Parts: sequence; structure tokens; C-alpha cells
Amino acid sequence: MIQRRHAFERRTTVMTIIVILQLVATIFFLVDFAGDLRADGLGSHLLAEGAAALALLAGVSFGAAQIRWLVLRVRQDEAAVATAKGALADLIRLRFSDWRLTAAEADVALFALKGCDVAEIAALRGAAAGTVRAQLARVYAKAGVRSHAALMALFIEELVETGGG
Repeated sequence: MIQRRHAFERRTTVMTIIVILQLVATIFFLVDFAGDLRADGLGSHLLAEGAAALALLAGVSFGAAQIRWLVLRVRQDEAAVATAKGALADLIRLRFSDWRLTAAEADVALFALKGCDVAEIAALRGAAAGTVRAQLARVYAKAGVRSHAALMALFIEELVETGGG
């Protein structure tokens, strides 16, 4: 997630620099247009040059607006992800409490929800694989499910039904 954030920030910086360079070019062309207009009056060549400068100004304005929109959108998406993470954490704590899981069962269930298998959970907890299997069986019984997939589905279904909070 951090790597994606840095990549986004680099792209945003590069796009901002490009828009700033375009703005400098636009200002140059507009100043040149104004100077030529005072010196020579309006002619077909100067009219085309002015139209090109205005088109460049419109492009710069649009580019700046797009960068701003993208940055705001990313911030909204990050906030939504943070909210969903918080909602899931709250839901997990609530369900574990409802099911009256022991501290050990809650640890094992949380590792299972994070995608760990029995051997990984046993290694993380310093417990025997048989102990972890027994604890998972009690978690499944208390949750009213028969498998790891069904346990995960309980949480996913509830989040989807409630819209993440």
C-alpha cells in the first residue's frame, strides 16, 4: 500500500511539473501575443497565434483540474479503505465477543481470517498443530460454521449487507 502511495505521489509530482511547464509556455505565448498585437495590430497570423495560446491555456487549466480531481479521488478512496478496515475490525471484535471466544480462540480465529493455515498459526502461537485444529473446531462450532471458508464468508456477507458500516 505504501509503495502504491509513493508511486501515485511520483506520478502526481511529474504531472504537476508538466502542467507548470505548460503554464510557463502559455504565459510566454500570451505575453508575446499581447506585444505583437500592440506593435502590429490584429492579423490572420496573430489571430491564429492567439487562438493557439488560448487553447494551450485551456489545456493547462484542464490538466490542473484533472490533477486536483485525481488527488481528491485518491484521498476519498483511501478514506473509504480505512473506514472499511475499521468496520471489519469492529465487526470481528463484536462477533468474537458474541461467540464468547476465549483469548486463545480469538487469536487463532484472527490468524485464520488473515489467511494463515494451521501450521502457520501453530508456529506463530508456539502451539502444536493439533491444539490449533481443536481451537479452530471450537471457533467454527461457536460461530455456527463448518469451515474456514464459511467463517470468512460470515464476515464478508455482513460487511456487504451493511455497506461496510
